[in-house]
Parts: sequence; structure tokens; C-alpha cells
Amino acid sequence: MTDVERTDHRLEIAATLLLALAAIATAWATYQSAVWRGKQSEAQSASIAARVESTREAGVANRQAQVDLALFTQWIDAYAQHRTELTDFYRRRFRDEFVPAFSAWVATKPLENPNAPLSPFAMPQYKLAASTKADALEEQAAEFSRTVARNVDRSDSYMLAVVLFAISLFFAALSTRMPSRDIRVVLLAFGYVLFVGTTVWLATQPVNVSF
Repeated sequence: MTDVERTDHRLEIAATLLLALAAIATAWATYQSAVWRGKQSEAQSASIAARVESTREAGVANRQAQVDLALFTQWIDAYAQHRTELTDFYRRRFRDEFVPAFSAWVATKPLENPNAPLSPFAMPQYKLAASTKADALEEQAAEFSRTVARNVDRSDSYMLAVVLFAISLFFAALSTRMPSRDIRVVLLAFGYVLFVGTTVWLATQPVNVSF
């Protein structure tokens, strides 16, 4: 085998190797893009579900606050009229969550203390479990939304890698059709540089294997 034939044979092997490696890498990048797109859909569904539940809990908290306000207003009205029996009636109907704030507010002696909070609703003791749950669910939904954005970026990165690997495949295939040895070398060099660069870049990307 002459040196020319030996060189042509090596170029053919290099082209075949690049074709095989780039084909495998393209399949892997396509799979990863699909997996991350699926993860994005899962996170998006979870985000929507959390926001729906947050809205529901916020509605519950709003209704509870309205009940507290209505009973407290009636209690104030009865107290102002010195109707002890009626004030006791409304007092017994305060919700359990409202009682600590009401007791703390009364302890500030609002009729005597000009610095007292205007109402129990301004007291730190006034806390609604439904409101707290709504806030937690909203934060959870926000975190899922951030996950959606991350997964979209990851899917897009792998899809870009698919395009780059496909270009390296194109260079490898094109090199086998060129009669000029110099052009074949240049095309293969471009293909390998692109393949290696993309592979190194993909090594920094997260990998998810789902079955």
C-alpha cells in the first residue's frame, strides 16, 4: 500500500469514526432534550396545581377574615351599648384563630391606651392557617416555575447540541465525497473540532436518565 493509499485509508477511518460518534451523540442529545422537556411539563403541571390550591386557600382565609371582622364589629357595637349578654354571645362565637389576637388586643386596654393597635387584626397574634398555607403554596408554585425555566434551558441546550452534532455529521459525510485530500482533511478537522467542542460543553450540562 502506497503512502497516498495509506493516507486515504486513514481519512476514511477518521470520517467513519466521526460519523459513528456524531450519530450516537446526536441520539443521546435528542433523548436528553426530550427528557428535560418532559420534566419541564411535570414541573409546569405541579406549578399550576400549587397555584390553584394556593388560590383556594387564600379564598378560605378571606372568608374566615370576613367572619372574624363581622363578629368583632357586632361585639364592638354590643360593647358600646353596654349589652353584656350580647357581647358574651358574640364572644363565644369568635373563631379559635381569632381569640388569641382579640385577647392580646383587649390586654392593651385600647380605651385607655392611645398607642394601642386599632383592632385585633393589627395584632401579631392574628394569624390564619389558611393564609399561611396559601403563602407556602404560592412559594412552592414559584419554585416549580423556576424549575420549569431551568428545564426549558436544559432542553434547549441539548437541542442546540443536536444541531451542532448534525453539522459535524455533515462535515464527516461531505469529506467522503471530496476528491481533494486537502479539502477532506479540512472538512474532517472542522467536524472533529465541532464534535469535541460540543461534547466538552455537554459535559457541563446535567444528565437525566428516565425509564
